[in-house]
Amino acid sequence: MFALVAAVGIWTNLAHAQQPPAAPPAAAAQAPAPQNPTPPGEAPGQQKQMPTISVTTGLVHLVATVTDRRHNFITNLEQKEFKITEDGVPQEIKYFGRETDLPLRIGVLLDTSNSIRPRLEFEQDAAIDFLHSVIRRNKDMAFLMTFDNEPEVIQNYTGDIDLLTKAIRKQRAGGGTALHDAIFMAADKLANPPLPVGPAVEVRRVLVVISDGDDNLSDHAKSDAVEAAMRAEACIYAISTNTEWLAVTSGTPRKLHMDPGDKILEEFADQSGGRVFFPYRIDDLAQSFVDIGTELRSQYFIAYAPTNPLSKGEYRRIVVDTERKGLIVRTRKGYYATAAAGATPAK
Repeated sequence: MFALVAAVGIWTNLAHAQQPPAAPPAAAAQAPAPQNPTPPGEAPGQQKQMPTISVTTGLVHLVATVTDRRHNFITNLEQKEFKITEDGVPQEIKYFGRETDLPLRIGVLLDTSNSIRPRLEFEQDAAIDFLHSVIRRNKDMAFLMTFDNEPEVIQNYTGDIDLLTKAIRKQRAGGGTALHDAIFMAADKLANPPLPVGPAVEVRRVLVVISDGDDNLSDHAKSDAVEAAMRAEACIYAISTNTEWLAVTSGTPRKLHMDPGDKILEEFADQSGGRVFFPYRIDDLAQSFVDIGTELRSQYFIAYAPTNPLSKGEYRRIVVDTERKGLIVRTRKGYYATAAAGATPAK
């Protein structure tokens, strides 16, 4: 009898050990990194393990901002007024929502390299003002990451603004700049954030980068960082600390010439569907954060099932437009079509 009980116990333990782990909740429309993807607009750099999001719905999720030519938000469009193409092929919208009041998961990246030493206090004020403007108590969460010679998580996900503020104020400047590595690492954290309790597990992923855009120490190429942000479905808002070629006209700062760092920040924002800001004074920052907060509450959530069911790791370009003339639509430029293990491809 003792031998029989022992045998049953061993068999049960083996059975449990062979069971696969539970899959994480679905949070996006693409999944593990292809073996050799080619990011848009640039040859790939050294390939590292990409952040992944499990796919069970077979849908591509988009968050779109629509403005007129005067930068006023347009929030009264209907589903039938949107047109989506994937690699030039029209797509059918499966889900549409005018308001995206989803919980926010925000990564704040603070450049603490030696090149921004004179503007460090400006950066700190910028980060703190942003968090106070956007974070909603008991709903949104943020983490703080600094980067100089390498990126470092200073404060993990929390909804406590006081904790984040204290962590920001403690930072000092020095060292080189590993911007690409920081965006890559932050995208990994945003790909697997703490999810809200309850049946609704979707969240919005936002990355706020406060930097001059220079990079001189990263192991990852810029293309790696862009791709990681796309895979995490992270929308990047960049706040430039570079005040060269800035002029204040009619009370508003305007960039007269884009230097290489400015162009890098602009590319990160453009590829992910975000924006780049060039504030000159703290007062200009306040308006920038009002704009970001308004934008996050004035967007459209759109999902479609790709007509091409094949998933071979290729990059697919997305174009979203409206039937109304004179409107500008901002959203991410594309995605990598890879299916998660065990997931059902889009049909």
